[in-house]
Amino acid sequence: MMSVKIALAGIGKIARDQHVPALMASPDWELAATVSRHGSVDGVQAYDDFDAMLKARPDITVVSLCMPPVPRFDYAKAAILAGRHVMLEKPPGATLSECHALEELARAAGVSIYATWHSREAAMVAPAKAWLAGKTLKSLVVTWKEDVRKWHPGQTWIWQAGGLGVFDPGINALSIVTEILADPIHISSSELLIPENCETPIAASLTFTHPQGAQVGAEFDFRKEGDQFWNIAIETDQGSMVLSEGGASLSINGEVQSATLGDNALAGEYPRLYANMASLVRVRGIDMDLSPMAHVADAFLLGKRVIVEPFVE
Repeated sequence: MMSVKIALAGIGKIARDQHVPALMASPDWELAATVSRHGSVDGVQAYDDFDAMLKARPDITVVSLCMPPVPRFDYAKAAILAGRHVMLEKPPGATLSECHALEELARAAGVSIYATWHSREAAMVAPAKAWLAGKTLKSLVVTWKEDVRKWHPGQTWIWQAGGLGVFDPGINALSIVTEILADPIHISSSELLIPENCETPIAASLTFTHPQGAQVGAEFDFRKEGDQFWNIAIETDQGSMVLSEGGASLSINGEVQSATLGDNALAGEYPRLYANMASLVRVRGIDMDLSPMAHVADAFLLGKRVIVEPFVE
């Protein structure tokens, strides 16, 4: 099959580190244009106006949106109304309501829309889900602690309303949890630590209710220096499991597991996302699972807010 022309809007760190390499390596896609006020990709036609790109390039049928969540709705709406398929970097929007609105627009227009969750495509998430199947959950503890200065340098938008703060990485953990657990959970309590000069939390503690009474909780922290932790520890009636390194590593009953050579997860998270998008576009399918985002919204709704010391870059 011929490659499909795609435009990448928002040329920041995540686009350069993940989206561009995945697209360049894929036979499914031709990166035909970029849209950004400041960034560009060598050898690819660059625009600084999204509407101008849509008008000038009717041959580009797919748009991948990588800008921060707050401005993304208007871009996605414009692309859908122009008949383009849309791929959304996580989180898919600033609010649940606008994500539902985009899905309705896409269905009416007959185009694909894909709310991506890259951590679900980590190498050991599928094996973890398979091992958990049929077992009774006793406890699940998420420990997601990283250094914001290392992973989000200079990204002031993350501290503004809609930027999610520590939930920007924390939602990755929630995307894995909602993928691997057979039973739905919901938040029962939440504590949000918010720097006095910021609008979003720098740390959060969450407690969930599980239908069978398992103990489920999560700790997110943007202040972790030194070793970084992206772990999910699980106890069941048939043993224990630790999913670590953001889903890249798995140990079961203390024994480290390895992915098989035939496992598509070895291709990497973003290559798998773009393979998923290619499959959706072929059938004009829609994938808008918003369950990780619903947990974040609930955390804010139930959150006890504790003001802490100012954040200094």
